Amino acid sequence: MERTEAELIAAVLRGDAASFEPLVLKHSPRVFATARRYARRESEVEDIAQEVWLKAFDKLRSFRGEAPFEHWLMRLAVRTCYDFLRNHQRNRESAFSDLTEPEGQWLERFLAQPETADENAEAARLLVGRALAKLSPPARLVITLLEIEDRPVKEIAALTGWSVPLVKVRAFRARAELRKILRQMALDKYL
Repeated sequence: MERTEAELIAAVLRGDAASFEPLVLKHSPRVFATARRYARRESEVEDIAQEVWLKAFDKLRSFRGEAPFEHWLMRLAVRTCYDFLRNHQRNRESAFSDLTEPEGQWLERFLAQPETADENAEAARLLVGRALAKLSPPARLVITLLEIEDRPVKEIAALTGWSVPLVKVRAFRARAELRKILRQMALDKYL
């Protein structure tokens, strides 16, 4: 007979560490999917996921059970990803002139006529990935949650621990930062 999440958590809190494994098995795909949105290399994704599970085990006593375990875990995962971005922010500068031909062509079409640019183009996806990589950690986090994952502002506030007005301010600034990066990409292409 399978035990419920509440029973597994209670067993872990009583000292039965083996009861944590079914939770890991059940929720790992979602933890890995979240980590992949913030890290490029698989080794980084694995590091983030491992950190999430270590924190979850260590902080399990703080889980109050008022919301599903998955919500608590995803909040922990998003905060861990944010910490990763802050702590591992590399020198992300690369020459924008290194754009591939499809990326450059898509950028030119977008700058000339934004409304006619093909939103589903592979080049656009790659270009957005490059631009996101250049954003500051808070900007990348808020753009990813708001625009890519399409989460509401209140949910982002709950996930990050920021206030709703702070989420809105950071989203505004992140969009401005992204526009600046895209403009710079277009300028560098012609220099």
